[in-house]
Amino acid sequence: MMNQLHWNKKKHSYTKKLTSLLFVLIFAFGVIFTNVPVKAASTTTDAEASNTASFSTDVIYQIVTDRFFDGDRSNNPSGEIFDQSNMQKYHGGDWAGITQKLNEGYFTGLGVSALWISSPVENITTIDPSNNCASYHGYWAKDFFRTNPYFGSLNDFQTMIQTAHSLGIKIVIDFAPNHTSTAEYGNMTFPEDGALYRDGSYLGGFTNDPQGLFNHESWTDFSTYEDGIYHSMYGLADLNHQNATVDDYMKDAIQMWLDLGIDGIRVDAVKHMSFGWQKNWLSSVYSHKPVFVFGEWFVGGVSADSDMNKFANDSGMSLLDFRFANAVRNALGEGTATMEDLYNVVVETGSDFEEVNDQVTFIDNHDMSRFMTLASNNSRSLENAYVVLLTSRGVPTIYYGSEQYATGTTDPYNRGDMPSFNTNSTAYKVISYLSPLRKTNPALAYGTTQERWMNDDILIYERQFGNNVVVTAVNRNQSRSTSISGLNTNLPQGTYNDVLNGTLGGGSITVSRTGAVNTFTLGAGQSAVWQYTATSSSPLIGNVDPMMGIAGDTITITGRGFGSSAGSVKFGTNAATVLSWTDSLIKVAVPSIAAGKYPIKVTSAAGTSSNTYGGFEVLSGTQISARLKVNNASTDWGSSVYVVGNVYELGNWDPANAIGPMFNSTSTIGMYPTWFYDVNLPAGQTIQYKFIKKDANGNVIWESGSNHTITTPSSGTASATTDWQN
Repeated sequence: MMNQLHWNKKKHSYTKKLTSLLFVLIFAFGVIFTNVPVKAASTTTDAEASNTASFSTDVIYQIVTDRFFDGDRSNNPSGEIFDQSNMQKYHGGDWAGITQKLNEGYFTGLGVSALWISSPVENITTIDPSNNCASYHGYWAKDFFRTNPYFGSLNDFQTMIQTAHSLGIKIVIDFAPNHTSTAEYGNMTFPEDGALYRDGSYLGGFTNDPQGLFNHESWTDFSTYEDGIYHSMYGLADLNHQNATVDDYMKDAIQMWLDLGIDGIRVDAVKHMSFGWQKNWLSSVYSHKPVFVFGEWFVGGVSADSDMNKFANDSGMSLLDFRFANAVRNALGEGTATMEDLYNVVVETGSDFEEVNDQVTFIDNHDMSRFMTLASNNSRSLENAYVVLLTSRGVPTIYYGSEQYATGTTDPYNRGDMPSFNTNSTAYKVISYLSPLRKTNPALAYGTTQERWMNDDILIYERQFGNNVVVTAVNRNQSRSTSISGLNTNLPQGTYNDVLNGTLGGGSITVSRTGAVNTFTLGAGQSAVWQYTATSSSPLIGNVDPMMGIAGDTITITGRGFGSSAGSVKFGTNAATVLSWTDSLIKVAVPSIAAGKYPIKVTSAAGTSSNTYGGFEVLSGTQISARLKVNNASTDWGSSVYVVGNVYELGNWDPANAIGPMFNSTSTIGMYPTWFYDVNLPAGQTIQYKFIKKDANGNVIWESGSNHTITTPSSGTASATTDWQN
């Protein structure tokens, strides 16, 4: 049985009047006179595994646990759910297998510094009759408080984490709070009925659901954002997050896994859960332990999605960058787009995402065909794609086996067994050269991106952070060389060797004092990377993680040039308590200030100020999820209903910041002219609000009458239903 761990927070205060002797003694122990002492002996840098909030210097390696390596055959399932010749059944991979490959050095040799593993929670143990598939993938949970026994025991899980941490490698778990297992398809009977358990205790099933643990709408047709949230995906039992039992369950469950030592969370299907509930849940995560969180919002092309952009910028979590992935696959895989098209997507996403360097990039994963299959088994196309992936903005992710040229179309054939552990494959070598560069050159972790030379087949771009520079050149055309002339760069004067050591045919370049690069030939299908690192004499913020929190939460600021002695950090004009300080990483506590968005600035001990890093969101306090509903709110065509109120989370009475547009097409919750929305609100407060109508031009019609009120509980969820006041 897993015991939940609890963190105790202690507050320290110091008298302002100290004798000279006491001052000397305290200073000798490195105490800074604020409410919380700075850790004088702290040596944590932005590149270390203990930096759980920021993954900017990391390369993630994604593993489908069951398909990676069988390290302990004694935990393999028996019966019909286990068949290594069947791609829809368990094959035996486990945490013991991952641990063995950690110890053998496969991951350290590859240069990756984080492993994203399948959801570790207990799944159903029967075959899904609708598709004859077992839950080898980890997405059909039954008990989020217990381990999947076919992946290993709790002890196996902890051994894997401890082994990874000892090697400087972080562990990210997949987590799927949207649903349990399949519970409806035609007239089929599902043996486990989507049931939810809590540490072995049955809470309820889908078919007979008196507690309302699940939503009971038809399958989603994905036609609208609302439809995708409250309807089930392919018959999976869709959890009702507005149910207080479910809300408490998911908060307690993820805290248990955080206490077991995980360093990050990949959240499945964020497009299919309400924004307000997720923000409330995520705030509880960050208050418990600051870790990197990224979600899955699937898009099939490269065009902007306004709902996705809003989620990435306002939810408090990053996203898997499907637009970038699709752009790389189009240009370097299928060849249906040019390298200029690829660069245009980089520019557009850089504008759309407020923290583009925190979005998680990839070229293939478990929900799309392998890159090698897409590229018709052209190995050089894959190798060049990895060069682009590993030197572009964002947090790059390697899908297990692709470095060994694994092939496969869509699920389940893209989830085959690990083909080999060959450390001499060209792709493995390319990754091993470039992955460590993200630790040593902050231009890759935090830098801007600038195109330097481009045509349909060739892209040369430069990443820069301070005086740190990385230049990447890729020629996707495997039958034509090109003479590169007129190339300019911010690399200092000198000669630079290819970081890839010529593995993909690249050579050296010479840069003049004006930044002009000598004319050189970029051969057919060749790639090269050149880099320069420099120390920073003044502070430069690269990232702030997470970008949302409540007073007292720990926030990590990464970058360069902060200095070895503690300076100060301000949220707007408000000083934050410094918890620890090194030249590349600062931890501070969110100050007790009014809710809102604040720019962050670092001032070194020498008095030099950093760039301003904008947009940190301070919430009003501990959050809960509340469903606000209004009846009889008739609208003209093109108009929608929004909610606005007297707290920051409801826009502080500013119609421009009102929450919405609200929903009106879910039969079990509300159908037009009833409108509803699940919002995150501060807990334990009496809040005033009203509904407004907005047309396509932004014209606003307010409700008449008195303000509505809702008193939120200290925990759990809330709801309120009113009638529109004409």
